[in-house]
Amino acid sequence: MADKPVETLPFAREESTALLDGYGDPAVLEEELIPVLADVVRVERIPADAHFFEELGADSLVMAHFCAKIRQRGDLPPVSMKDVYRHPTLRSLATALADATAEAARAEAVIAAAPDGQPARTSAPTRTGQAAPPPAGAPHYVLCGALQLFAFLAYAYLIALVVEQGYEWITAGSGAGEVYLRSVLFGAAVFLALCVLPVVAKWALVGRWKPREIRVWSLAYVRFWIVKALIRSDPLVLFHGSPLYLVYLRALGAKVGRGSVILSRTVPVCTDLLTIGADTVVRKDSSFTCYRAHDGLIQTGPVTLGDDVLVSEATVLDIDTRLGDGAQLGHASSLHRGQTVPAGEHWHGSPAQPADTDYRRVGSVPCGPLRRTVHSGLQLLIALAVYLPIAVGGAYALLAETPDIRSALEPGPAVFGDWTFYRDALAFSFVLVFGAVPAGLLVLATVPRLLGKTVKPDRVYPLYGFHHGVHRTITTLTNWRFLKRLFGDSSVVVHYLRCLGYDLSRVEQTGSNFGTEMKHETPYLSFVGRGTMVADGLSIVNADYSSSAFRVSRAAIGPRNFLGNRIAYPAGGRTGENCLLATKVMVPVDGKVREGVGLLGSPSFEIPRTVLRDSRFDRFKSPEELRPALAAKNRHNASTMLWYLGTRWIYAFGLILLASAASECYARFGAPAIALADVLGLVFTVAYFVLLERVLTAVVRLRPLLCSIYDPRFWRHERYWKVPSETYLRIFNGTPYKNLVWRLLGVRLGRRVFDDGCYLTERALVTLGDECTLNAGTVVQCHSQEDGTFKSDRSALGSRCTLGVGAFVHYGVTVGDGAVLAPDSFLMKGELVPQDARWGGNPATPLGPSGSGEGR
Repeated sequence: MADKPVETLPFAREESTALLDGYGDPAVLEEELIPVLADVVRVERIPADAHFFEELGADSLVMAHFCAKIRQRGDLPPVSMKDVYRHPTLRSLATALADATAEAARAEAVIAAAPDGQPARTSAPTRTGQAAPPPAGAPHYVLCGALQLFAFLAYAYLIALVVEQGYEWITAGSGAGEVYLRSVLFGAAVFLALCVLPVVAKWALVGRWKPREIRVWSLAYVRFWIVKALIRSDPLVLFHGSPLYLVYLRALGAKVGRGSVILSRTVPVCTDLLTIGADTVVRKDSSFTCYRAHDGLIQTGPVTLGDDVLVSEATVLDIDTRLGDGAQLGHASSLHRGQTVPAGEHWHGSPAQPADTDYRRVGSVPCGPLRRTVHSGLQLLIALAVYLPIAVGGAYALLAETPDIRSALEPGPAVFGDWTFYRDALAFSFVLVFGAVPAGLLVLATVPRLLGKTVKPDRVYPLYGFHHGVHRTITTLTNWRFLKRLFGDSSVVVHYLRCLGYDLSRVEQTGSNFGTEMKHETPYLSFVGRGTMVADGLSIVNADYSSSAFRVSRAAIGPRNFLGNRIAYPAGGRTGENCLLATKVMVPVDGKVREGVGLLGSPSFEIPRTVLRDSRFDRFKSPEELRPALAAKNRHNASTMLWYLGTRWIYAFGLILLASAASECYARFGAPAIALADVLGLVFTVAYFVLLERVLTAVVRLRPLLCSIYDPRFWRHERYWKVPSETYLRIFNGTPYKNLVWRLLGVRLGRRVFDDGCYLTERALVTLGDECTLNAGTVVQCHSQEDGTFKSDRSALGSRCTLGVGAFVHYGVTVGDGAVLAPDSFLMKGELVPQDARWGGNPATPLGPSGSGEGR
């Protein structure tokens, strides 16, 4: 069994307890802590029994500075935010620290008494036994970028050749029937080729994955990147949750047992190192890629799941992790490197630890191979006979029957000098963008509702049948990102969610009830109580799965709650009225119903619901103050939505002009014209959205703020979140070009940063040092919003820092050179991570060498 993480008052082993002599007495410690706390809260006299938050008016940011000052002293026991929340007075904190100091001294005595002075237990190896290779220099960096660009151009040209041949063959058909038939055949051939190409490339370029370390920017890394990019672009990735997806993973070398269900969109890359037993369920938003980036290296390692394992939502499985047969891992949890969950045990938390909660809510029903085969066959039939012909032949048929649009998109040379062409292209793009809003609302208000009547709540249905197909269709339709981004962070979003089917009780309008990024599995069983506000990234988990069945259940978030970022809220969540759910919190699903408290961490623990600083804008709770402020915010948000639609209109118009130019050049140059249009489309996308963001930040510069959500400075910040796009950044993950784009967007960036999929919410407030390593799913968020208060500040990472997979860094944070943040960790606001330190957990605290193998 892996070492359990220390839950409170952690002491790194490298710190000798000799430094702490004399601090076994709580009174002595209390006297040492008083001046430190007085300095950060700016109070001359501090009673030892005064509550940090309720009586001294401190908040988590102030107390984070207190913890940092304690660590900087070096002669005092280290203190974490978890310690502060659990012991919220100096007297209780000093007593706990003194007890921990005495326990640490006893533990060191035991270690010293062991044979050869070695501890009885050792941690998982941090490396493969080899010395770390030197970091790649500028020549490797430039050569890697050049090879990646060549690979992209070659792939674009290959696709253009295929499109050229397909277009010529389809257009040679006579009549709609023959055009449709040729579209089906061509689409099927392309689909098969795109499915097979990544598999062939993987076996040709890599062969069989083995545990190893690859230096980033090296030639071996280029092969790794090509394989990763192709694997994740395979059309079979769209079939996640289907038996077809398991066939794809097996073709790539993964060992996947019969009856397993993988609902996560995150595609494993080093598939030969992945073992999944029979009847195992991996639920959505789980990461198990079998590799990670660490200090300039790609480290590959096995992930092993036994038979009948349950991996819940929003989890991270690091390399060299294992779950035994029948084991369970709760939602919002992670396994750090070297951790093993024994057979039959239930674990949760980040890093995970034993728990008593049963996360399996649905039993098994008959679901044999015939049902799975028929379902897979129908999926392929629909894709080949419906979706692909619409995509391939539908555009041709539309242009062939609509001369006006055809002339706009396929102009002759003289048309480019005719203003009517630009008028028609503008009109077409306007209808395309602005017409999507009423058309989308009409579809989403009718079709999913009709389908939803066939799926009854709390009834168990077998997978891969009619009801399962209906449920997946509802989920796909009602999670359309375009309208959520348009309406989020405004008063309109509550009406949109009601249109989808949410039960929002009696809404207390704030103008920021919900953010732009949220999702659900069915809107018709999603309840949010009156007066509740949600920051962003909420995932309502109201569907439960086994390897053969599913059911949908009501997920209810109580009234007067506030939910932070990146929260997975499950059906059966045990929170009630007036709760604060902090960022990345693990929502409890057992025990008493929590009310009137805050919850932080994974596993979660109670903290104060609010603090003095967050109540300074309570005047806006009165109708007299709220009414005019809300009206002004609504006007500003309405203009922001027009900005959003207008900028997408111009973007669509630009793409139409590129398509028109490509169609004009096609008759003369053929496939190269198509390939060039694809490349120029990417260049135009980057240039357009970089310019758009720079214009917004030039008008109103991003800077640290502490203000009400009814302050115009916050409204402009909301516009900054909504109007620019970040989706295009994904194509640059793992390449030097991501750094170029970050610099263009205002990030203060060092040399040769490796970014495998990080997201920076406020680019101009982030500093990244030389040769930092940022893993997939990491977030550096330079703001928070709690109830009606908005706060933002700068965050800085030193040189050669590593952020683990799924790690979240809050605002006002400083991370020293060479520091490491473990996977799925939450580094709270205001924290100061020392140089070369190893931190991990939710919330993050210092890790010793026995932490989880996160050393350099």
